[in-house]
Amino acid sequence: MDKFIFLDAVILITAFLMLLFAFFLQTVDAQNKLSNKLFSGFLILSVFDISSFFTDKYIDAGLNFEVFRMATSLLILPLFYLYVKATCYSDFRLKPKYFLLSIPFLIANVALVPRFYLARAVDSPYIYEHFKQMLEIRFFYVLRELQYVFYMLAVFKILKNYKSVYSENHTNSSNSSYKWLFQMTVLLLVSHSFVVCSYLLSYTDYHLLLNWSNIIIGICALIISCWFVLKALKNPTLFKGVDADMIALNKELKTKPIASDEGALDAQKSVEMNSQMDFVKKYVLENEPYLEPSLTIQELSKQVTIPVRDLSLLINRHSNQHFFDFINEFRIEKAKELMKDPSNKKLTILEILYQVGFNSKSSFNTAFKKFTNQTPTAFRTN
Repeated sequence: MDKFIFLDAVILITAFLMLLFAFFLQTVDAQNKLSNKLFSGFLILSVFDISSFFTDKYIDAGLNFEVFRMATSLLILPLFYLYVKATCYSDFRLKPKYFLLSIPFLIANVALVPRFYLARAVDSPYIYEHFKQMLEIRFFYVLRELQYVFYMLAVFKILKNYKSVYSENHTNSSNSSYKWLFQMTVLLLVSHSFVVCSYLLSYTDYHLLLNWSNIIIGICALIISCWFVLKALKNPTLFKGVDADMIALNKELKTKPIASDEGALDAQKSVEMNSQMDFVKKYVLENEPYLEPSLTIQELSKQVTIPVRDLSLLINRHSNQHFFDFINEFRIEKAKELMKDPSNKKLTILEILYQVGFNSKSSFNTAFKKFTNQTPTAFRTN
């Protein structure tokens, strides 16, 4: 099979899969509809972008269409960035300020108006022949790469903050959302490196290498689109966000010493907070919400009717622990009780750890050693 026909077939299959998945995201009944719509928009624009591989062979779209399609690629990463934010932050909402993310797209279009959008039909052959050498096109490519670097750094920063807050406010250490977003970002980064190579090769006489690089780009796009679909089928309820306010709170707790905060509290406020903390501990001890492996600070906040931010501050200031450790301490105490009870002799360590709310042996062993300075096996034999 001719490699050009093969490339066209790969791109067509990729485009079909992406559009099908985009349609699925638009219609599926999900809790976080905004993130689905943003991801759907990201996929549709990506399809519009990669269609340049074959449309010029089968459709006479015209110069204006081709240039506009090229410019719309500057909207792909802003949509991906907003999708990551919407997935990571459960309270994320689109605001007018996010329209500023389209400024590079607008700048590129303005720069392309004089010699491209307003070009006469007789000038089109010259423009096509010298397309990559024209100043506006080189400016566009530089702008696109700068934008790519900026958004990749921004996305990795969001993921870093998200992972930190998630681990400190969720007792379930398994974070499928973070893994999905991190893996997808890395895949996009790797695939874009092939795009950059292809762009650089287009300025050389290595036409064979250029053709093969385009085929690699097409195969990468197909693999990524298949991976998207398989991930969605395997994990239909994949995403669990954190409150964006928790990011600011997390930074505040790291920069302000606990002792100085306590000293700043007046006597009445201190007594009130001590009373609240006693109530929370009593509630957790009596009702045992920690037995739920996926317990979050948001869920406990609803149960004890204390705002999430206040509850997080309360736990940090009075127990000098994050929510994760605060809950795990109750779990370990419960596990110790079960191990000491002679009637539970037949229970294995694995059965006990599941009973007290852990969902993996490694996290149970780590937490047990942290609070007892012993392994579960050593504690049980003593």
